[in-house]
Amino acid sequence: MMLTDVKTYRKPEFEIDEMFLNRWSPRSFSEKEVPTEILSSLFEAARWAPSAFNFQPWRFIVAKTNEERETFHSFISEFNLTWCKKAPVLSLIISKKAKDGAEFPTHSFDTGAAWGYLALQANKSGLVTHPMTGFDFQKAREVLEIPEDYAIEALVAIGYQDEKEKLPEKLQQREHPNERQSLQEFIFNGKFGSK
Repeated sequence: MMLTDVKTYRKPEFEIDEMFLNRWSPRSFSEKEVPTEILSSLFEAARWAPSAFNFQPWRFIVAKTNEERETFHSFISEFNLTWCKKAPVLSLIISKKAKDGAEFPTHSFDTGAAWGYLALQANKSGLVTHPMTGFDFQKAREVLEIPEDYAIEALVAIGYQDEKEKLPEKLQQREHPNERQSLQEFIFNGKFGSK
């Protein structure tokens, strides 16, 4: 269910598939449960992300039950809890930092690709996702018993979008897709800073 006219807020400089524009990060979540088959398809998409040396460093700790979500709530910031406590699924994204005893320099890069695949599949499945870093990383590590050889990357809320009017008033004004920098802002020719 598309509750926001994305084209009002996002205009690409070049033609691209609409899935890239339609993926954004709403905060208004319905408490409607996500069927297991649909949720599993998100992680199936993440599974096929590119990975250096096929290392596949990504891991997802998923909270679907009330008890699991309440455990996650214990380390989420007060601000983020105001909206994400309604999300039916929370997932902490972590990555394995080393391979064969040596630091694996692209573990975060590869895990970011897996997250991107998950987010696009969620959008195609009628779901929304909202990644966040507004939580206590160390407390999450302790509560979820995450070994030190895994980096904590981000937390993501997953579910069905709800009407913005169900958010606290201060968040309703922010409940729309953001624009992005122009290509000229982040593409350099030949060397850093060269336009």
